Parts: sequence; C-alpha cells; structure tokens
Amino acid sequence: MTTTSIPEHLQIAFIGGGNMASAILGGLVRQGMAPARIRVVEPFAETRARLQQEFGVQVLETADASLAQADVVVWAVKPQQFEEATRPVAPHTGKALHLSVAAGIPASALTRWLGTERLVRAMPNTPALVGQGMTGLFAGAGASADDRAVIDALLAPTGQRMWLEQEALIDSLMAISGSGPAYVFYFIEALVRGGVELGLTAEQSKILAAQTFAGAAALVQGSSDAPEVLRQRVTSKGGTTHEAIVTMQQHGVEQAIVAAMHACAARGRELAEQFGG
Repeated sequence: MTTTSIPEHLQIAFIGGGNMASAILGGLVRQGMAPARIRVVEPFAETRARLQQEFGVQVLETADASLAQADVVVWAVKPQQFEEATRPVAPHTGKALHLSVAAGIPASALTRWLGTERLVRAMPNTPALVGQGMTGLFAGAGASADDRAVIDALLAPTGQRMWLEQEALIDSLMAISGSGPAYVFYFIEALVRGGVELGLTAEQSKILAAQTFAGAAALVQGSSDAPEVLRQRVTSKGGTTHEAIVTMQQHGVEQAIVAAMHACAARGRELAEQFGG
C-alpha cells in the first residue's frame, strides 16, 4: 500500500494515552515527527509521566484551549467513557479531523458527540503494538481523500490498513482481524498444552507454536495460492498431518471457528446499537 507522508506542520492530539495511543504516537516519533507537535490528554499521572519520558510529547491532565491547534484528534478512550470524554474536547476541535480507535462506536454516534462528519472510524488489533497490526478503516461522510491519506500515514507505523466502503463491514472485519489475535493465542494455548502432554516443556512448546504460526502466516502472505491449497500440499494422505487434520474435522474445529466469528460480529452490532448506531 502506498502511504502519503505526514504533512510537515501537522499537529496531533490524542485523547487517552493507553496502549493503542502509545503504539501510534511511538511510531510517529520513531519516524521523525517532532514530539512538540503531539499533545496527549491523559488523566492518570503515572501514564502522563511515562509518555513524556518515553516520547517527549506534551501531556495534559485535562482538555484545554490548546487543543484548538490540533489538525487531527485521535480518540483512544474506552467506549464506555467516550461520550463523556468528548464534552470538554469538542468545543475546541470542531475544525479537526477525528480518528476513533474505540471499538463498537458507530460513525453516527461519533458525529453526534463530536459535532462533525469529518471523522474516520478505525478497528485496529493488538499486533499494532509491535508494528504488525491490521487496521480496518471507514471514513465518515465529511472525510476527504486527503483526510484518508493523512490517516493512512498516521497509522502506517502500526502495520497494514484496509479501507472499507461500508461501515457494516467493520463488524465483519472485527470477527477476523480485530478479535483474531485472541483466536491465535487460544490455538497456541492448546498447542502448548498438547506439547506438554507429549513430553515437551511449556517454553519449548510456546516457541515451536509461535514460530510455526509466524512462518505459516508468512507463507500465506507470500503465496497467490489459497490457504486450502497450501494445506493440501503439506498433508499427505495417510501421514501424520493428515491424521491430525481429520481429527480436527471430526471434532468440528472449522465449524466452531466460523460460529465464533458470527458470534463476534453479532456482538459488535449489539454494541453499536447500544451507542445509538
């Protein structure tokens, strides 16, 4: 994906300084963005001190008029706290482009609380913390092509991005990439348990499982063949891998994974309705 560079004089404000905010602003600072161009509103003193020490950014305990200088406002607060958090901020940021990484809050609610349609809704995942994330993006009606390019550039340090033209697909994406890391961790948990039962240590099993996932994912990304074809190539009929796959099929593993995805997407729609979506 081609990424536009961040405008030289762009000012950014983060509302909330937790893990996802740290992943984004940390990537920006490492890429050369001046810390003086970044403000973070964070109520917890310990987090403010860490952000200032680690990245050198400006930190605020509460929102103030200095936020009016922000060209982009990144919302990284918990969904349950979002509406309340907008009240002291929105009066100062009416002209800014807004990026929300809060899960489950639809664009209609964001528009209502922020008073603007110039916004982008994002669904990142936890590998963004190590620059290997996958973020789904949906642009509000007021976001221009230039706005989308700016958001793309802001999120580039966190990993790959995918723009969606229908907001409803955010829930579908969440069922794969948003919640997907937890599925992988769950599968690795099972592999570690099985490895221990087969005589390996837990640490040996974790290393083997993690590297196997990383290597297999790299093969999928680098191949034009479908995952099914890649699986068939390493599954000789009557062999050890074939026996393992047949056992999984007999236990309905594929059906359980697909059912879990549908449940995840349905819960996403329920949460959006709670916020007035």
